[in-house]
Amino acid sequence: MSTADRRTAAAVEFDARPSPAADLLVRGAHLLDPRAGLDGPGDLLLRDGRIAQVGAPGALEAPDGCEEIDASGLHAFPAFFDPHVHLRTPGREDEEDVESGTRAAAAGGFGGILAMPNTDPVVDVAPVLLSLRERARTEAHVPVGFLAAITRAQSGTELTEMAELADAGAVAFTDDGLPVRSAGVLRLALQYQRLAGRPLALHEEDPGLSGPGAMHEGAVSALLGVAGIPSISESTMVARDAAVAGYEGGQVHMQHLSARESVEAVEHAKARGVAVSAEVSPHHLTLTEDDVRALDTARKMNPPLRAQADRHALIDGLRSGVIDCVATDHAPHAREEKEDPFELAPMGTTGLETAFAALYTELVLPGVLGLELVVERLTAGGALFGVAVPTLRPEAEANVCLVDLEARWTVGETGYQSRSDNSCFAGRELAGRVRLTVAGGAVAWREPATASSTA
Repeated sequence: MSTADRRTAAAVEFDARPSPAADLLVRGAHLLDPRAGLDGPGDLLLRDGRIAQVGAPGALEAPDGCEEIDASGLHAFPAFFDPHVHLRTPGREDEEDVESGTRAAAAGGFGGILAMPNTDPVVDVAPVLLSLRERARTEAHVPVGFLAAITRAQSGTELTEMAELADAGAVAFTDDGLPVRSAGVLRLALQYQRLAGRPLALHEEDPGLSGPGAMHEGAVSALLGVAGIPSISESTMVARDAAVAGYEGGQVHMQHLSARESVEAVEHAKARGVAVSAEVSPHHLTLTEDDVRALDTARKMNPPLRAQADRHALIDGLRSGVIDCVATDHAPHAREEKEDPFELAPMGTTGLETAFAALYTELVLPGVLGLELVVERLTAGGALFGVAVPTLRPEAEANVCLVDLEARWTVGETGYQSRSDNSCFAGRELAGRVRLTVAGGAVAWREPATASSTA
């Protein structure tokens, strides 16, 4: 086996703080795992951090010392996985850090996340990556994988030492926050990908088309007199990069799709056999340019909220599988930055704590998407990067979230686990509340109301 083959075959590495392995008997939950064929009431036994047994309600006995949880009225899902999170560490720990960001992830039902490298300094050399991994091993509530930059300082010109970074534990490579402007640089990165054995995740935007835009170019931007970002600034780069990846036989992942034409470009690339995957964020699935009329800076993000036709195309793409997974693009910002005028405020919204509830409220309850499909897409993101898919099947590592679908709550009313509060759903009443999360075999989040007893 060649060096490249060895790197391709090597399991990706995640880091989290040491925690006691979960020993839980979850009684009477509605178990829903589309991949395992589970959709009904049952008991779930976790032993030593793994799924030990699945049984009918009341059929399983709690071993000595095993905690019992009365989960009647709750749903048990495989814990979600988010392939696109900004932890702001190093450099902007006032906005987020490993501890607060992973606590927010656990509160949102996520059992694992991937962190982006557009920090200060950028994660573009092995020592920075290794220091982050060391920090995660003492602070992270859920397992974290780290991406490294494609180009040094995300300049778009000189490639990083991708093979060395892969050896240091980089799960994948991205210049997220910025596109790889040069097709020639992207082609070279795809060639080096053969040595690194890791996919490229791409922020798709043509800066020459985006210009100084602050929101979607359309009827609302014209009405407000705000410079717009046309949808072709994204879709033309999706098409270009898919073509380059197809020519080089490389693997690429398209981040945070927002436009109808982008969905079409991914669909065409997949039909041609290109190894391309794609993600979409909850805010692009549930909000549109009309939600920016009040110039709320929490709803200023890149790519921007687009037209209703784009939102419908994204939903259709998620339903059909053209779009592979949901990713939050959790992007915390300091309050004073988001208090700037709309055109000057930074792009980005938080999303880890609201992802499931937003999708459940806006898409599942109205009957637009089935609950099982939403759960499947929220758990699918890791597989695109070589991570085992979370499941409730016996013998799997325990990654489970208990959710109360009947609970209604107002976003931000009791604060956030994230260090930042720039949620685009702030003030909205949502349905669906995560009560408990088991991540990487350990209890990572528990609401005080979750009843339990020790056998």
